[in-house]
Amino acid sequence: MAANTDGRREIVGLHIGPSEAETFWSTFLKSLARRGLHGVKLVISDAHEGLKAATRRVFGAGWQRCRVHWMRNALAYVPKPQQSMVAAALRQAFLQPDRPQASAMLRHLADQFRQKWPKLAAFIDDSETEVLSYLDFPEPHRSKLHSTNPLERLNKEVKRRADVVGIFPNEAAIIRLIGAVLLEQNDEWQLQHRYMQVEVMAELAAAASASDPRQIPCAA
Repeated sequence: MAANTDGRREIVGLHIGPSEAETFWSTFLKSLARRGLHGVKLVISDAHEGLKAATRRVFGAGWQRCRVHWMRNALAYVPKPQQSMVAAALRQAFLQPDRPQASAMLRHLADQFRQKWPKLAAFIDDSETEVLSYLDFPEPHRSKLHSTNPLERLNKEVKRRADVVGIFPNEAAIIRLIGAVLLEQNDEWQLQHRYMQVEVMAELAAAASASDPRQIPCAA
């Protein structure tokens, strides 16, 4: 799913594969590019190295690591009694007004945690850049860019409908059902208010091809 230059969400593709390795993602993204998808500014996902690498190779786009998944991963390095305290401290970084201040806050927290929880500190060191990519974008859009929550809600509906069937006889049957669910959701989005401000989306698209109204500045 993606948000186009009109500020509306839309389904841009569906593909089935045996794994989420880079080969699968490269094939999928190249198929989207052949169909005309371009101008991608940011891809948001959880920590899929294959998708991250394919995104960079096919679209040259930035990557945002889902902040919700990142927090869960970070807290896994902390004993349960201290998790609330650590989570509150990490959230302070995400309240900062810009990337330099947020980055400085995360580095400060990593140094504070280093002696007691060295694995947590190392995790922050390694992933700080990835989890703050959304701060490179205009403030009005940031709440829509830092996690995969919208995609998770869509996946939940897909799973609900697929569970009714249980076992599919072949891939064509999967495409028919899941494709129908996605088309239904896509139609609903077109009737709803814009997901993002169209004026700001136009500013993001200006750096690419101003003559193409179907650019996708942000894909998740």
